[in-house]
Amino acid sequence: MTWAPCAASRWAMASPMPRDAPLTRAVLPERSNKGSGTEGSTWACELRTAWYAPESSTGPVEAWHTPGERSMAQRRVLITGAGSGLGQALAMRYARAGDRVACVDIDAARAELTRAALPGSGHLTMAANVASDEAMEQVHETVAREWGGLDVLVNNAGMATGGAMVETTMAEWRTVLDVNVLSVVRGCRLFLPGMIAAGRGHVVNTASFAGLAGAPSIMSYGVSKAAVVALSEQLRAEVHDKGIRVSVLCPAFFRTNLLESWQGNPKLKDFAAKMMDTSPDTLDSVADHVFAALERGEFLVLPTKREPMRWRLKRWLPETYFRQLLKMVKSRAAGH
Repeated sequence: MTWAPCAASRWAMASPMPRDAPLTRAVLPERSNKGSGTEGSTWACELRTAWYAPESSTGPVEAWHTPGERSMAQRRVLITGAGSGLGQALAMRYARAGDRVACVDIDAARAELTRAALPGSGHLTMAANVASDEAMEQVHETVAREWGGLDVLVNNAGMATGGAMVETTMAEWRTVLDVNVLSVVRGCRLFLPGMIAAGRGHVVNTASFAGLAGAPSIMSYGVSKAAVVALSEQLRAEVHDKGIRVSVLCPAFFRTNLLESWQGNPKLKDFAAKMMDTSPDTLDSVADHVFAALERGEFLVLPTKREPMRWRLKRWLPETYFRQLLKMVKSRAAGH
């Protein structure tokens, strides 16, 4: 997975995404041949007391399953971008919790490596380009045939871009919006009807702190991730009374395979590498935070250490935030 950077400051962070390469068809899944494996699942199962109930505006969320039923509950989870990074780490955590996971990635080999490493049984592998209507329709058909439906949809795949407005091209805008935004639309349109019919479900969309930060030099990427945040907010309101939860993930930089799929201004590569190297967050710490927050049913998930305070500052003192952002930009431009 990759993380798109902000050229000028730490304030525009990025989100995890798989590599972008052409692939237009979904392939038939391969079933896991592992045993029932429960190693490492105890802590995850303990978090599942409130995994699925509709959110309540008047009180705490109640568990959809009672404590006595939790051990028998097995969710059907689909994760795009599951071949590496955060998608892979979340696949492992859902599997450890006893769930079945469909690993979807543009790289079929990576998707299969993830599936093969998962504990438990009944997992699936599918290769698909999330920017393809046809490929995602085939993913939906495969899930319907193999599982009969879906309980958790994690729209995690995407692409990384970097550059100022004047450096962008219309081709870049079309591509990044198709991959980062319309991939989420595709997933939701295909799998939400089944969740609504079942009266329960959880939609998880990976955005980025770049979608909240309002920082320069990541124009097309930041806009695409802001769109994912807005989509998630509106969808949350639409399905609130239908038993379906919505969550949006807004992480910043942490060490991952960022530079594999780099697109945009090449001068930003060194900056991105530095941001990753100096991040206080790791893949495991971010994945642990995300998984725990999703099990609690949280909507806005800020899993990297510095971002919750930065988000509060922007909301409560927007002009102060903006001045500090400009100061950081100036400092970065001077090489400090």
